[in-house]
Amino acid sequence: MLNFGLTDLRLVAPRDGWPNPDAGPAAAGADIVLASAEVFDSLADAVADCTHIYATTVRKRGVTKPVFTPEAAAKQVHAAAGRSAYVFGPERSGLETDDVAVAHSIVTVPINPEFGSLNLAQAVILIAYEWSKGIALASPPDVPLEPPAPHAEMEELIQHLVRDLDAAGYFFPAGRTEATLRTLRTTLTKTGWSHNDIRMLHGIITILGREPRSR
Repeated sequence: MLNFGLTDLRLVAPRDGWPNPDAGPAAAGADIVLASAEVFDSLADAVADCTHIYATTVRKRGVTKPVFTPEAAAKQVHAAAGRSAYVFGPERSGLETDDVAVAHSIVTVPINPEFGSLNLAQAVILIAYEWSKGIALASPPDVPLEPPAPHAEMEELIQHLVRDLDAAGYFFPAGRTEATLRTLRTTLTKTGWSHNDIRMLHGIITILGREPRSR
């Protein structure tokens, strides 16, 4: 929840009571979520102040409700007035049919019918990630790549490498030299090497051509 900016956690009749000493280590530092968590005796009480309630589950037999993907549900949540709630079931059993009946809509994902089991953390992260797209979370810093070096620098690197490979006897048999050189050039020019990349490779080629240092 906290990874994606959600902090309002409501627990319904937790099996082991609350607060639970095991919750802190499992939350890996998300103490703000645990500290503000509220406990209710029933799901109806937990969502009493909510105007939009989404049950996260596969479609239940005998329950006819609108079904949304996490992305579509998140867009509705951000566009709607009033408080919204996502309802998740216990780890082992998920939501009961009576719990889904309390909700206004169902949220589910297209999933492999041969293996449709998600654990609770997986379900929460799917919903929370889609919800987070509607708020301004910090993105990873944009680190610009170095510009590609002029081709002349690449040509010097190729010639340096070819000289050292030739001295080491790499081009054998002689009849394959031209084809090998072509392959080598094609490989090295596939990517946009920067000035520092080429400088580093010059250093590597140079040190490989020296006698090993005595230790």
